[in-house]
Amino acid sequence: MRAELCDGPRVKDAGHSPAPVWNVRFRDGSEQRSAEGPPRFTFCVPSRGFLRWLFATDVYSAGVAFVRGEFDVDGDLEAAIRLKGWYPGSRFRRRLFRTLARGLSIVQKTFQAKNERKREIGFHYDLSNQFYRLFLDPRLVYSCAYFRSAGMTLEQAQLAKLNHICRKLDLQPGEQFLDIGCGWGGLVEQAIVEYGADATGCTLSHAQHAYAAGRIGGGARIRECDFRDMHGRYDKIASVGMFEHVGLRRAPQYFRKMAELLAPNGLFLNHAIARAEGVDLDAASLFVGRYIFPGGQLIRLHETIRAAEECGFEVLDVENLRPHYALTCRMWGQRLLANREAALRLVSEPVYRAWRIWLAGSALNFEQGLSSIYQVLMSKRGAPRRRITRDALYRDAAGQSAEEVTVGQTSDLTPADRT
Repeated sequence: MRAELCDGPRVKDAGHSPAPVWNVRFRDGSEQRSAEGPPRFTFCVPSRGFLRWLFATDVYSAGVAFVRGEFDVDGDLEAAIRLKGWYPGSRFRRRLFRTLARGLSIVQKTFQAKNERKREIGFHYDLSNQFYRLFLDPRLVYSCAYFRSAGMTLEQAQLAKLNHICRKLDLQPGEQFLDIGCGWGGLVEQAIVEYGADATGCTLSHAQHAYAAGRIGGGARIRECDFRDMHGRYDKIASVGMFEHVGLRRAPQYFRKMAELLAPNGLFLNHAIARAEGVDLDAASLFVGRYIFPGGQLIRLHETIRAAEECGFEVLDVENLRPHYALTCRMWGQRLLANREAALRLVSEPVYRAWRIWLAGSALNFEQGLSSIYQVLMSKRGAPRRRITRDALYRDAAGQSAEEVTVGQTSDLTPADRT
């Protein structure tokens, strides 16, 4: 599929968790440790002056320096990002970057033409199918996985997510199903093969379209087009990790189009990251906009629901998958690190380094609740429903309740990634 976009590394406050023990290695070979005990990570910097600058500067400038290879981090990159967040730079620079990020977001979402949106999508998703293979599961599912049990691999959790979506939509054989922003076609394929749907997908990415169209034949139709150019009526619609490219100003247009495409008694699932209340655009947002997701914008859950309701939708169910996405991003980051040499044969080192810091920062953001990801199930207001409880969602194929992953178990999932 496609990746939900995240604004990058931040921390709540210095008291959120104890500072880890960390090490510094200077270019002259000397080292310095923050405290007694084994270090979680090592800053590799050219000089003591650079180390002072690193802690004094803003997160955007620190991120750019990392991308350029001016310093490195050996060990736990997430812990290093958290530590840097405790030293965010001067108040003036924070205000400056907040203003710049807001201004850029408004300009991009106000004047975003279709050809510009296609260019922005291509910047991220057309990077290289081979590059994505290095850290995604074999189905190339590029969105938040769903860990129904503590021992799940990434591949199993992604399959569980596809089924979770199809069950929420109560997808039935022969129904017309549309996947908005279908990525590499994982959800479309699952809807056809396991649920018997007549499925259609659309994507603006040329690389994704070519792959998905070649992968899925028969009843599937994969279109390389903007969602605004789709026509027809569909019984069920899913939008997974695409809404982040729409933004607040275009949300009404988006939901009006979804209402136009959805059959009167249909169901629509919108799966998207939401910015937490009190978390604003900042220097990290500028970094992600420059290096990862140009033109992307996260909005808050209440803004999403308000825009949908104003276009005639009724909200049936809301589920927050935040801990699941922290685990997903962490697994992706570990796989990318493990495949460093292969990645550098496909992309430049600055691109590789930008992705490493983005995935680590995203895992940290979701872990700390600074971003959340919601699945919002909707119908047209007053439409009848075949099911009026959630019972069918939380049963496995044998009809038994699945083992839940508790908050205390989430940190144990990472080593279980065996795919």
